[in-house]
Amino acid sequence: MTKEWFTAAELAAAALPELPKSHVAVANLATREGWQHQDGKSRKVAARGGGWEYHISLLPRTAQTRLMMLFAAPANDACEPARDALWQRYDALPARHKEIAQARLRAVSDCMAMVAAGSTMQVAAVLIARREQVSVRTIFYWHELTAQHPREDWLAALAPSYRSEREWADCHPQIWDCIKSDYLRPEKPSFSACYRRVAAAAAEHGWTPLPSERALRRRLDAEVSEAAQILARSGRDRAKALYPAQRRTRDHLHAMEAVNMDGHKFDVFVRMPDGTITRLYLIALQDLYSGKFVAWRLSDSENKETTRLVIGDMVERFGIPERITLDNGRAFASKWITGGAPNRYRFKVRDEDPQGLLTALGVELQFTKPYSGQSKPIERAFRDLTDDVARHPVCAGAYTGNRPDAKPENYASHAVPLEVFRSHVDAMIAEHNARPGRKGGSCAGRSFDETFQASMVAPGTIVRQPTAAQRSLWLLASEGLRARKGNGEIHIYGNRYWSKELTAFAGRKVIVRFDPDHLTKPLRVYDLDNSLICEAACVEDTGFHDAEAARVHERKRSAYQKALRLERDTHAALTAEQLAQVYAKGKPTAPTETTPVRPAVRRVFTGNAARKVEPQQAEEFEDRFARAMSLVGANVLEFPNGNGPQSTAYGSEKRKGGN
Repeated sequence: MTKEWFTAAELAAAALPELPKSHVAVANLATREGWQHQDGKSRKVAARGGGWEYHISLLPRTAQTRLMMLFAAPANDACEPARDALWQRYDALPARHKEIAQARLRAVSDCMAMVAAGSTMQVAAVLIARREQVSVRTIFYWHELTAQHPREDWLAALAPSYRSEREWADCHPQIWDCIKSDYLRPEKPSFSACYRRVAAAAAEHGWTPLPSERALRRRLDAEVSEAAQILARSGRDRAKALYPAQRRTRDHLHAMEAVNMDGHKFDVFVRMPDGTITRLYLIALQDLYSGKFVAWRLSDSENKETTRLVIGDMVERFGIPERITLDNGRAFASKWITGGAPNRYRFKVRDEDPQGLLTALGVELQFTKPYSGQSKPIERAFRDLTDDVARHPVCAGAYTGNRPDAKPENYASHAVPLEVFRSHVDAMIAEHNARPGRKGGSCAGRSFDETFQASMVAPGTIVRQPTAAQRSLWLLASEGLRARKGNGEIHIYGNRYWSKELTAFAGRKVIVRFDPDHLTKPLRVYDLDNSLICEAACVEDTGFHDAEAARVHERKRSAYQKALRLERDTHAALTAEQLAQVYAKGKPTAPTETTPVRPAVRRVFTGNAARKVEPQQAEEFEDRFARAMSLVGANVLEFPNGNGPQSTAYGSEKRKGGN
């Protein structure tokens, strides 16, 4: 509200028309006219010093107008909500209504200026009404609209209001619910069709009143926002586009600091070496700073094996990035790739899951929504490749179209051989990286290759390079397996792998890294902390009657057992008798003297003759004889006779299992 109470000093300082100009003169006027004795129009000042305050209605009309123009500030902050509502109503008005408010403000301002110059309100209202071609009563009505508001709010207060008491025509609630539910469907029916259906239903059920189609359409547009209608009729993707996209800058990055990864299915029929025809996926990595493709491979699906190889190609060529952005698809969120990441929210997470490739390389992961081109710039690059690759003359007749209703006339008349298509994709990506005149990101007219290379050689660019041990992380795939009980064998894809170090991990879970394309090569075995245990060789199966394979296997097993015995003897240096003497209480008793026993004399018969052999010679002879018999059993040692080399009968008996 406008300030309504004034002291004599404030009235004198305002230099109002028809009032004295000094404090004493105003006080004398108030005493003469008895202002202090009029109920509700005078009051004592509560502040220190006392005195009287007088209501604005005691003053002449010209003085009142002057005071409203001078003291048009709010008396307190209580009117702020009302002012906000007043201006909100003004802002919502159309332009023609705002022009009417400005014309009214000009009329009221001119009228108040004439009053301030000495004219009476009646005369000023008559003159302004004649100029504006309105009635005098209208001028006074406009003046009343501004009387309760500060000067700066007069424009909003004078705005016209043409709202009627009833905003919408009466409508039966069931009719209104039915027509809204019918219209807000994904099938996008026309409003006229919805109105015809609801009119028929209203006639059948006796629903009244039924407004006109135009009235219901105006009400629906007023009550249901355009965005809500788009969401209901066009879906979430269309409604999401209504919100402004986030604009992300990449100037603060450098080459290989951050990359993003995704897969794209080409709209091209490709003939595989086995004769099948399919559409291939491109799994690629793009540097965020420059926009360059840094690694890519073709595959028949988005899978973890190809993803691992593409990451390995990138690291081999350019180094290890600090961050990577990828979606939460099955291929990229696999435990082989992102296992152990704290923000991996796909598949069941187990404590014994192995560390994924990116986690082991120390790359920070950032997951985005699939098909979100705003989050992954690589999807925009894939759209460029549609023209460069799929619609190239090399793929004439093999292009499928990007939609079922966009098939070309020569659809499925040709299929590109795999090797031809792979070379074509490599050439188009190389041209994509080398094309000059790029305007986006940090290119400034350069190509992606030039932008990338300039950042890589900059002094402030630091890119981590892989070690020899890290190279095994992407060359071989990892999977948590349990070593077999007993000897610790590892069985995977029908093959067996073993090394002597695995015996200590029998029955326990380990991590194996292997090349899925070469399963006969040794695989690397790690514990759950990703520490290398050993390289386990593939144990090949042999034929049942393969004697040579049996001899090789027996020789390896004998060597293994001999190594175990040597290890045992090395660590167990004391015999049982020696241990007994160490653990015996007191001093050991001296052995009693006995009559020496003469060593037994063994006789060896050669033919019909017998000769005497000493004990030491007998032991040496027995060792040699045992080795000879083992060779005979293996069908190796042969004795000569008059007819040439022949196997002994004893060797044959040994092979048959005789003693």
